[in-house]
Amino acid sequence: MLAAVAGNVKGVQLSQAFVKTAAGWLLGLMLAAAGAIVCINLVSSSVASPQQPVKEYLDALQHGEGEQALGLLRAKVPNANAAMLDGTALQTAASKMSDIKVGNPEPRGNNRMAVPVDYTLDGSRLHTEFLMERTGTQWLFFAKWAFVPTTLPTIEVTVVNASEATLNGVPVNMPNGRNNFAVFFPGKYEASLNGTYFEAPPASALVSTRDGGQAPLNLQTRSTKAMNEAVAGKVREFLDSCAAQATEQQRLQPDCPFYHASNARVVDGTIKWAISEYPKITIEPFGGKWVVAPLNGKATLTAREINLFTGFVNDLNVEHDFSFTTQLDVGPDTVTVTPMLTF
Repeated sequence: MLAAVAGNVKGVQLSQAFVKTAAGWLLGLMLAAAGAIVCINLVSSSVASPQQPVKEYLDALQHGEGEQALGLLRAKVPNANAAMLDGTALQTAASKMSDIKVGNPEPRGNNRMAVPVDYTLDGSRLHTEFLMERTGTQWLFFAKWAFVPTTLPTIEVTVVNASEATLNGVPVNMPNGRNNFAVFFPGKYEASLNGTYFEAPPASALVSTRDGGQAPLNLQTRSTKAMNEAVAGKVREFLDSCAAQATEQQRLQPDCPFYHASNARVVDGTIKWAISEYPKITIEPFGGKWVVAPLNGKATLTAREINLFTGFVNDLNVEHDFSFTTQLDVGPDTVTVTPMLTF
């Protein structure tokens, strides 16, 4: 009798141990399943999301990694200069991007999704849509997304009377004053010209589309202060020399832009010419060259003259307006100004 009771007690204890063990296994399975679900959700929202390639692409732009960006975008490079597609130029283009918000994917049919991206580019709030397509699966059941292939947009840069410029901090050649550059998007592209004799204030274009279009960027070249001063110096030198020579030769009508006509007889040794107002220098583009606008100034003549009718000697002090043109030749390190006089 006692043996039977002891057996029953032992059986109950074994049953309770089995229940506890089974409960432990069940809890473990539930936790593992929950962990798997969480893991699936994390993978689905990152690696398997259409947004992930977009984030990687934008990150590549901001690090100036053109090869990686081009591979992610699956873009065709047009027949254009590739100077903006890597390194400093590319990093500069994306450096003005801030407050980037990658939105939720939006269905577009045919296994495609549009990923909207809102951002601020150089102070302007812009919006770009990246079209993604499903290209297969990874890890057996996760969707794999990639950019729908496209063609990179281009920027056409023109510069007046120059064969070089700077684009996003990189010196670039400008054959015949123009060049076409392939660019990534989004990005800001700024061109300028900073030469010794000629310059162009910065001009920029914001590129936010993927349609392979072309954005114009025109540089308005102008002469630098150094150039104007160089030309002004040569003009002053010519006029001062001309006035000094006319005085030395005692001529009322010298080989200069200025002259004096009179019926009176001038006393020898009293003629003196001086420039009272020098021309203002304006340099302009014309016919693919640089020309100096017509130069206008004033010259003063002092002398003593004898009136042929009365015989009286009078002091002469007159100011004459004059005008002339020049030929301007600009070399790499030289500026030549040749006066063009007609008599």
